[in-house]
Parts: sequence; C-alpha cells; structure tokens
Amino acid sequence: MENKTTQTYEIIEVCLLAGKIMLQNGAETYRVEDTMMRIAVSYEINESHSYVTPTGILFSIDGTEPTKLIRISERTTDLQKVTLVNSISRHISGGHVSVQNAYRMLKKVEASNLAYPISIQIAAAAIASGCFLIMFQGGWNDFVPAFVAGGVGFSCLLYFHYLVKIKFFAEFLSSFIIGLLSFLFVKAGIGSELDKIIIGSVMPLVPGLLITNAVRDLMAGHLVSGLSKGAEAFLTAFAIGTGIAVVISFF
Repeated sequence: MENKTTQTYEIIEVCLLAGKIMLQNGAETYRVEDTMMRIAVSYEINESHSYVTPTGILFSIDGTEPTKLIRISERTTDLQKVTLVNSISRHISGGHVSVQNAYRMLKKVEASNLAYPISIQIAAAAIASGCFLIMFQGGWNDFVPAFVAGGVGFSCLLYFHYLVKIKFFAEFLSSFIIGLLSFLFVKAGIGSELDKIIIGSVMPLVPGLLITNAVRDLMAGHLVSGLSKGAEAFLTAFAIGTGIAVVISFF
C-alpha cells in the first residue's frame, strides 16, 4: 500500500512538472491540462482533474491524495521546451518511460537553457524591424533607422525587464526610446517616414503569442485564462502605445 501511495505521489509530481514547464514557456492552458491528464492516464490514473490559469496549476486525483498547487510567477516564450515536453508525453503514452525516468527527463528540460544568446535575439529583432518596415510599404532609405531603433529598443526591453520585474514599465520605456530614436533619425535627415519607422521598430515588442493563446483558450472554453491573457496583451499594447504617444506629444 505504501509503495502504491509513493508511486501515486511520483505520478502527480511528473504531471505538475510537465504542466509547469509548458505554462512557463508559452503553451496554451488547454494544452497544459490535456498533457497532464494524458500523462496521468498513461500511468493508469484514469480519474484526474487539473485546473490551469496563467499564474497557477491545480492538480488532483480521486481518492485520499491531496490536491497540489504550483504557483507560476515567471513566464517567457520558449516553444522548444514545450515541444520537448510534448515529445516526452508521447513517449510516456507509448509506455516507454517509467515514472522516475520521466521525472528526470523533465527536470533536465526545466534546467536547460535552450534560448538563443541575447546577441542573436537583438540581431533578429533589428532585422525583423527593418523587414517589417518594408512589409508596411516603407522605403528602403528607412531600413537602417528601423533596424537600429528596433535593435536598441529590444535590447532596452531585455535590460529594463532585468532591472524592474514589471513588464509594463520595461515595455513603456523601450517604446519611448524607439519613438525618440525614430524622431531623431527623421530630424537628422537619415530617415524620412516617421510613422513607418516607428511601426516597424515596435513590432518585436508586440505580444503576438499572447494574443494567439488568448484567442485559442477562449475558443477552447477556458474563459478565465483567455480573458487574463487578453488583458495582459492589452496592457502590453497600451504600454507600447503610451511610450510612442509621449514622444509624439513632446516633439
């Protein structure tokens, strides 16, 4: 009986760890719930219940075992980790992975740093800013200003978020710097279309994944998660717009 109880606790820990990794790295809440319940079923626990919000995970199974809660305070975007957890979940469903091995594999994924180096992220944001400017029918003479403003703005976002753990202020200050740089480029004659430069430069800051996940969660019936992610996306968009508006109102 004691061995069975220990096994049950281990299964709960595996389910919670898988859900935690997915939720922290940009997965939709309905996908997190589905993965946790599939893992439980694979280990012959057919009656499990999970409730996932963007800031926490509740998981329980029928019986005397207590409900467990995990608090999610830090969220980022690393879809490779989500893919790895899905792959481990499929191997578990196929009956190829024991509970102990699954826990070790998930711990390895959690501890790994799969994100690109910061220099590559900044370079990608700068190139994307210039390409977005062209996509929005801007001129090639504005490519370099958008390239520089987008790269500097994204690097400021990373730096400010490191200093202040409040996303709104980091996004506001980053967009303010983008607007200021764009204005200075136009004023110095390096750029010509201020609106196109600003639009292209702020695109790496736009919460595209949040908006997508909010819509997908709402369509899947997860109203609390969908509305909360939508509100977070709205605050990000508001911070970006406010930073640009402050620059335009001053200059």
